Amino acid sequence: MLMGTSSHVGKSVLTTALCRIFYRQGKHVVPFKAQNMALNSYVTKEGLEMGRAQVAQAEAAGLLPMADMNPVLLKPTGNSESQVIIEGKPVGNMSAREYHKGYSLKAFAAVKAALARLQCDFDTLVVEGAGSPAEVNLKSHDIVNMRVAKYLHAPVLLIADIDRGGALASLVGTLELLDEDERALVKGLVINKFRGDVSLFTPAIDFLEQKTGKPVLGVVPYIEDMGIDDEDSVSLEEKHAQEEKPADIHIAVIELPKLSNFTDFDALAAEPDVEVHYVRSAAELGESDLIILPGSKNTTEDLLYLRSSGLAAAIDSCVRKGIPLVGICGGYQMLGEEIDDPHHMESTHDKVQGLGYLPMKTTFAAVKHTRQVEADCPGMEFFGCTMLGRNLSGYEVHMGETEFLQSVRHPFFIHAEGDTRVSRWDGALRDDGQIFGTYIHGLFDNDAFRRQLINALRLHKGLRPLPVQRNWYQEKERAYERLADVVEKALDMKKLTEIMADMAAERGDGR
Repeated sequence: MLMGTSSHVGKSVLTTALCRIFYRQGKHVVPFKAQNMALNSYVTKEGLEMGRAQVAQAEAAGLLPMADMNPVLLKPTGNSESQVIIEGKPVGNMSAREYHKGYSLKAFAAVKAALARLQCDFDTLVVEGAGSPAEVNLKSHDIVNMRVAKYLHAPVLLIADIDRGGALASLVGTLELLDEDERALVKGLVINKFRGDVSLFTPAIDFLEQKTGKPVLGVVPYIEDMGIDDEDSVSLEEKHAQEEKPADIHIAVIELPKLSNFTDFDALAAEPDVEVHYVRSAAELGESDLIILPGSKNTTEDLLYLRSSGLAAAIDSCVRKGIPLVGICGGYQMLGEEIDDPHHMESTHDKVQGLGYLPMKTTFAAVKHTRQVEADCPGMEFFGCTMLGRNLSGYEVHMGETEFLQSVRHPFFIHAEGDTRVSRWDGALRDDGQIFGTYIHGLFDNDAFRRQLINALRLHKGLRPLPVQRNWYQEKERAYERLADVVEKALDMKKLTEIMADMAAERGDGR
C-alpha cells in the first residue's frame, strides 16, 4: 500500500508505476483505492462510474477498468456536498458531515466486498491511500488509509514530495502522529520528485533511517511530461503553471468552478501544433481559434457563474466574430435555451436560462446515464469542413434528458452502448456549422477525428492541413513503460519484494 505525507505527493503515479512493473514481471496485479474524491471520473464497460486514476493504473496493469478498483467515489457538487457513488452507482448527495459522521463506515462494507472479489482473482494488489493517514480529526471515520492497511495487513510505503519542500519533516511528523500499530505497518519511505544530484542527498537518507528506523527504499526523480491522465484539481493547477508552447492553433477551455473530466482535452494539448489553455476570466479568453465548454458537476451553478463572471458575454462576443464553440456534456447542455431542475437535483434553481446557441432544453431527473459508447460521425459540416468518423469510442456520464425545440442536425450516431447494439443520434450542430455539442466524453482521444477538428481550424487560418500526428493510446503505453523504467531503477525492488514476502508469510495467505 502507498500512502503519502499529504495530497498530490505522487501516490497515484507511483501506484501506476508499480502496477506496470509487477505486470512486466508476470504477476496478476490489480490497483485499488477504497475511496476517491474527484470530479474526473470514468465509466466502465458495464456502465459503472469510478475514479480516473484507477483507470490509468488498470491500463498499466494490462486490465480493463472495473468499479471494484474504486468502490467509493465522491464527486463534489458545491456547498460542502458530494454525490456519493458506491460500487459504480450514485446513492445520493450528502454533506461532508452526513458522509463522514454517519455513512462512511457503512461504505466500508462495499470496500471489503470489492477487496474480497479482487483477492479471489488476483495475486498482487497495489493499494493507494488518499491525502495523509495522519489527519487526526479524520481518522475515526477514514476508510481509505490505515483502516484498509490494517484490514489487509498490507506493508505500507510512505511517500513524500521533496519538490514542494519539507519532505524530511513531513515523513518524521507523519510517522510520529500514527498510532504504534499503524507505524509498524510502514515498512519503507520513498522520496518523490527529486531534482538534481541524488548523491548529495545521502546525508538526508542516513538521517531519516536513523531517526525513524525505517529504510528509505528509493529517491524517485522528477519526471517531466509523464503523459498519464490526471485526476484532481491540483493537477489542473499544474496545467496553469505550464509555460505556453509555440503553436499554430490555440484552444481555450473554459475553467468552470465545477469542471469535470478535464482529461477530455489532454490529447488535444499533446498535439505539436496545438496549445490548450484553461480560461478563468473574460480577460484571459483572448483571440482563441476554438472555445470549448467542458463538462460540469453542477451545470446550473456553473452556467450562472459564466454570466456573473462576464465569461458568457465574452464567449458571445467571440462567437459573433466567427470563433467556433464546442460543448461537451454539461457544456453541451449550457448551449441550449434552458436547463430545468424541477426536483432540485443540482441546485435550488427550478430553471436557468441557457446560452441560447442551440434549440434545445435539458431537464434533470434522478436517473444518471453512465455508459461506454461507440459512435459514427457520418458527415458533420463544421467550420467549413466535413468531418467524418467511424467507431469513435467514448463514454457518457450525465444527468438530464435533452429535448429539441425544433429540428436540428445531429453530428453523431451511436450504435453501441457497452456490448449492446443501439441506434440513436447524439448531439446537435448549429445550422451555420460554427457550434456543436455532444454528450460523448473522450471524443478527442480518437486520433483521426481529433486531427480533422484541428485541420478545420488550420484551414480557416490559411494553414495547410497535417496528417495524423499521434497515436494517443500507443503514447500512453509508452508513457507507462517510461514511468516503470524510471521507478524500477529508483526503488530498491529487491527489498520491496522481500517486504511483500515477509508480510505474506505473516498473513499466512501466500500472497
